[in-house]
Amino acid sequence: MTRIIAGPCQHESFEQSMEIAAECESVCRSFGFDYIFKASYDKANRSHESGVRGVGIDKTLKAFREMRKELPNLQILTDVHTTGEINRVKGTVDVLQIPAFLARQTDLIKVACETDCIVNIKKSQFMAPWDISGVLSKTEGAKEVWITERGVCFGYNNLVVDFNGMQYMLDNYDVPLVFDATHSVQKPSALGKSSGGNRDYVAGLTRSASALGVNNFFLEVHKDPPSAPSDGANMVYLKNFKDIVYDIYRYSYSR
Repeated sequence: MTRIIAGPCQHESFEQSMEIAAECESVCRSFGFDYIFKASYDKANRSHESGVRGVGIDKTLKAFREMRKELPNLQILTDVHTTGEINRVKGTVDVLQIPAFLARQTDLIKVACETDCIVNIKKSQFMAPWDISGVLSKTEGAKEVWITERGVCFGYNNLVVDFNGMQYMLDNYDVPLVFDATHSVQKPSALGKSSGGNRDYVAGLTRSASALGVNNFFLEVHKDPPSAPSDGANMVYLKNFKDIVYDIYRYSYSR
């Protein structure tokens, strides 16, 4: 089964999140893919104090609950940063995401794994593929665990995608591997007070990962990425989402 996680970097409004979720769900369903909406209530790791963090946990969770009324089968993912947040979020979402910068935080991972939610752990940009075994050792008792590849540090302010490393993780870990194509083209803090990136590379990397055998994909999507409060440079346009999903279908190793 192919799974697509897609949505804006931050939840900005109910109307915007609903539009993105409805379109992405429709596209994924047309290809027989499972769809999970993603959005963050707080981007706690901004490059600078001036960075926009989000509308907050209360407004976002309320919007998530309203979205489920409109889209009853909608699955939702959001990231958590502290153990206290987990208890507030776990009853509203299906997937708890551990951010890449927090992938070695033992208590955060353990508490997330005590819930009835799936736990998606983003592999840190500084971690080797074989370091994931240590992360997985902290997930005993979890309902289900996913590992997300989101690029590897390559000097300063740059990331690369290590397909050798992705093949290693496919071969050696008995958990789903997710490829985060949009954060993989990010250039961390490259703009000084914010990160840059190049969304033009997303489609090619996604095709390559699909051909490699990856069945799970993470894409940040926005109707107008340049106007987004964060990660606009690497988010893909909603109007181009269907083309990317079609490429995943067309290049899939498992077909």
